Amino acid sequence: MLFNKSHVEAQVKTPVYHDPWAKREAWRKSPIFSKSSNFKTMFPGLGIATVAFAAYCTYEHFVLNKKGH
Repeated sequence: MLFNKSHVEAQVKTPVYHDPWAKREAWRKSPIFSKSSNFKTMFPGLGIATVAFAAYCTYEHFVLNKKGH
């Protein structure tokens, strides 16, 4: 018979160590918590603020160019 295995052969194929906390630790390997994801979301409004500041500086330099004082 093909399916007649001894007890020792059946235990060899099963993992010896089973981590009972594996499900509770799985969130650490999620891509949401990767270093690149954290770096991208560290300063959420920095890009918009930089563009707005550059636009304001350009507007002030060219449009509000007062030579009075």
